[in-house]
This record gives sequence, structure tokens and C-alpha cells, in this order.
Amino acid sequence: MKLLKLGKHFLIEYHECDRRVLDDQSKIQDILLDAAVACGATILEYSFHKFAPQGVSGVVLIAESHISIHTWPEYGYAAVDIFTCGTTVDPWIAYHNMKKELNSDETVVREIERGEISSPSAGKIVKPVSIVK
Repeated sequence: MKLLKLGKHFLIEYHECDRRVLDDQSKIQDILLDAAVACGATILEYSFHKFAPQGVSGVVLIAESHISIHTWPEYGYAAVDIFTCGTTVDPWIAYHNMKKELNSDETVVREIERGEISSPSAGKIVKPVSIVK
């Protein structure tokens, strides 16, 4: 039986980033919106928030799911989530664009395949091997 994978979920840690960029809400917003466009996503909505004394959080809702970020300028660190569904979006392009714009010297990427199901005609959900609670 053929398995479908509905989406890719990237959990990304950007280390040793430009601290000024990480604390600039407008710049962070531009970086995520540019990454979404570059990877072929369709932007639906977005929201960003600047924290005091520092840090930015934001999310770009895309037709294919979402891209989000949380920054810690004091540590030169950003946590990014890219979840894409379908085959028209390439999350690796978004990853590379953000790495460049954040001026990150070190990254960790965890790629998770989401929504593993059997073919739609069978109508059965494949049970996971293990569940972490």
C-alpha cells in the first residue's frame, strides 16, 4: 500500500546570528515574508510582535501551512518553524534565505515528515510506531 506524506515540518535553530537583526521587528518580518515568497508559498496573513526589552516573534500564515520565528537577540539565537504541505513549496529555499539574512554561522535543522497516511482510496490512517507523551 502506498503511503502519502502530506507535509514537511522543519524545526530550525539559527545560532550566532546578527543580534541587531534579531531585535528588529521590521527586518524579521521582511526576512520571513521574503523567504515565503522565495520558496513558492502563498502568503495569506502575517503577524509580528516586538518584545521589551528585546526579541521578536512572528508568524506568516501561508496557504501551504506556516512559517514562524522567535528570536533571542541576547543569545544571537532564533528558533524557526517551517511547515509546508503539498509539493509546490521548497522549505529548503526558505531555510537558506533566512540563514543568509540572519547572518547565522551555525544551524541545526530537524526535518519531520507529517501526515503519513495510506492512499486516499483505502481510507485508512497508518498508525505511528510509537507515541511520545
